Parts: sequence; structure tokens; C-alpha cells
Amino acid sequence: MNVKELLKKCQRDRTAVLATNFYNFETLTAVMQAAQRMQAPVLLQLTRSSINYMGLEQAVGMGRRAIADYGVEGWIHLDHGGSVELVERCLDAGFDSVMIDASERPFDENVSTTRRVVELARPYGVNVEAELGYVAKLGQAQGGGFTTPEEAARFVEATGVDALAVAIGSAHGFYKQAPRLDIERLAQIHAATDAALVLHGSSGIPHDMVREAIANGIVKVNLATEIKDNFMRALKGVLLESEEIDLRKVFPKAVAPVVELLCEKYRMVGSSKVK
Repeated sequence: MNVKELLKKCQRDRTAVLATNFYNFETLTAVMQAAQRMQAPVLLQLTRSSINYMGLEQAVGMGRRAIADYGVEGWIHLDHGGSVELVERCLDAGFDSVMIDASERPFDENVSTTRRVVELARPYGVNVEAELGYVAKLGQAQGGGFTTPEEAARFVEATGVDALAVAIGSAHGFYKQAPRLDIERLAQIHAATDAALVLHGSSGIPHDMVREAIANGIVKVNLATEIKDNFMRALKGVLLESEEIDLRKVFPKAVAPVVELLCEKYRMVGSSKVK
């Protein structure tokens, strides 16, 4: 099964795949341990920053090796690809899915950039995701710029994109006020297009609200901030209580809390075979 088929299956089953970012060996290990325990598929995400930090070939190699070693069904996805050049590099490196994010550009420019990526990705047969509307990134103000059903339909028709991240009230990073998703808007978008709909910024959104979003068309739920936050909080706690200098003994203690977090998230999206 490829990513396109996975997302279509989620549409039919009214479930979602949890797309998890990883940043180093330990966060990758946490994702894989949780996925193995919950018997859930994994969609491993890499951003430009993580690729720059670990190196493209090394990051992909780590992901592929982990998927094989843990015996789970998994894929690798470029998250928030900010340029066509980066997308091309990831396609050549064997990514199963790529995202081009031109959402901060004018609508027509977003369309033309996304359409170019769709054309580039076609020979590779990979899933292509784009973003439409304003989903606040780290440091940006929340609110405003929601995706409309009309624009979503026009965008998907004009680009041929497979998956669409929509702006319905979520944001990247920590929320400054309690998040509230516009489920009615989401349902209208879902009715207007058959593209796979994606929820970015799920960290901090109540599980019931995420489940409601899945029931109304979301098939891919991105999780990043809570993974970093849980790992670093646990690591800081370990370091404060220990004089240990062997990072091979210290880092694993910060993995367990992330595993527990992810097990709950796999249950939340309905992809776990373990109840």
C-alpha cells in the first residue's frame, strides 16, 4: 500500500493516520516503539530543519531502517517543503510523500507552485500534499485566513494535488488560547472536494475535537510539538537528578514518556489495532 492508497482507505474507514515528526535517534525510537506496541502504521515526517540537522540521506536511512527493524508498515513524508528544489531532492532520495507549502503566497502562486510539484512527483508515483489558508506557524499570530470550501475545490481542481492541509482553527506550536476547530467549515470542505484532508497543529487539541474532525473528513493528523516538548521535559528532569555523563544511559529515560504520549495519539486517530 502506498500513501495515496493509505489516505483513501482512511477516508473509507473514517479513521486517520498519525503523521509524526522525528528529530534524532531517540524521537524516532519513541515513534517506532509506540507504533509497534499499538500495531499502527507510521508516517514519519521530516522538515527542512530536521533534514539540515541530520542530513538527507542519513535521516531517510534511519527512517527506513527503523521501519524494517520494528516490523511496522511505514512511509516517509516531507513536511512543509518550502521550495520546489527541496521537494526534488526528497523525491530523488526516495520519499513516499511530499508536501509543498506555498500557503503564504497569493492563491494563484500557490496554485502554480503546487501544480509544478504535482507534475514533478507524477513519475515517482508519490503522494503530494499542499496547504491552503492560514495555519499559524511558530511565532505567528493565531486566527484568520480560514480555508473556504469554494477555494479548496478550485485549488484541488487546478493543481491535481492528492492531499490538502486546511485552515480550520489549528496552529503550529503551542496554543496561546484554547483551540477551537471549525468543524462545520471542515464538513463543507469535505463535501466540496475528494482530496485527502490534513490537520496540522494537532498538539494541544483535545482528543474529542480531533476525533470529531476525523469524523468530518480529516484523514491525516500531524503531530510534532508535543513530541519535542515531552522529550525535552523528561530529559531536563533526568539531568537535574543525575550526575551521569553517559548520554547512552540518559537519553533512553526521556524516550518512555514520548512512547506513552504516542500510544494515546494512535488510539485517538483510530489507527491502532490494540484497544
